[in-house]
Amino acid sequence: MTHDPELLQAILKVIDNDIRPALNADGGDISVVSLDGNVLSVRLQGACAHCPRATITLQSAVQATLRKMVSESIEIKAV
Repeated sequence: MTHDPELLQAILKVIDNDIRPALNADGGDISVVSLDGNVLSVRLQGACAHCPRATITLQSAVQATLRKMVSESIEIKAV
């Protein structure tokens, strides 16, 4: 597993400031498991973990936000 520390810091900042508050508002949360190149492995928690829209949340909210604010090459993988 390889990752760029600066990329990881930028991702974590966006998650903490922009993504996590929205998930918390719905009773959920997100944790970063790993970053391998541009593939970010995450785990949804709380209400988001078992939500039928979890895949949509990861693609249209988490991945889209990170691509817009950090890097267009980021890919999200649920674990």
